[in-house]
Amino acid sequence: MDWICPVITVFVGYLVLGITGFGSALVIVPLLAWRWPLPEVVALTLLMDVPASALLGGLNFKQVNVAELRRLLPGLLVGMAAGLWLVGTLDPQWPLLLLGIFIALAGLNALRTSKAARALWSPHGAYLAGALGGVVQMMFGTAGPVVLGWLQRRVDSVHVLRATTPAVMMIAASGVLLFMAWGGRLSNPDLWQRWLVLIGVALLAVTLGNRLSRHVPVIALKRLICMLLVVSGLMLVWRATR
Repeated sequence: MDWICPVITVFVGYLVLGITGFGSALVIVPLLAWRWPLPEVVALTLLMDVPASALLGGLNFKQVNVAELRRLLPGLLVGMAAGLWLVGTLDPQWPLLLLGIFIALAGLNALRTSKAARALWSPHGAYLAGALGGVVQMMFGTAGPVVLGWLQRRVDSVHVLRATTPAVMMIAASGVLLFMAWGGRLSNPDLWQRWLVLIGVALLAVTLGNRLSRHVPVIALKRLICMLLVVSGLMLVWRATR
């Protein structure tokens, strides 16, 4: 009975990931943190994100925008290094609050302009976007909204968007896990026991979500992604105020 809520939470989180290309951590972390310590929940989610994102990227490999992936990579590496330093020196409340407000406004703006043609941003901004995503991933484990917020201004196709986002997140999560392993944060036996129980649920949900996404109209999928950006931004604001 103790596993019912975690299983349902993980299934819903990775079903969302399979449909939209991001959002698993924003569903899973706040809910599982009521049952298990937050640092362990973040580590557990990242350990599931890597294989789940790899599976989703593999299922949609032909639609991954490799050029955007390469542009974001240098900034991600720099941002993760900066985030590691900021974790020990900066109170994360205000940066997280401002980030949540920005993401929610970006989602609202995308909803408002979804029917109109949008000017694509310059590719040179990928270095700044990647750095911000790396910092957020290292500090909060929730860089998905940042990455998606950038890619939706660079990619027209919603299917390319939902294929490229998990590919970027897989790289970001892998980098953070290396830092966690170096700091001894992955040595808890309970963490790996929970991972063994839940990883199958995560992979099943991603596969199902990916199949469901093929039956969702493109316009509806765009609106769903934008609404998820708004919700995720508000959840980050809530997390900052807590």
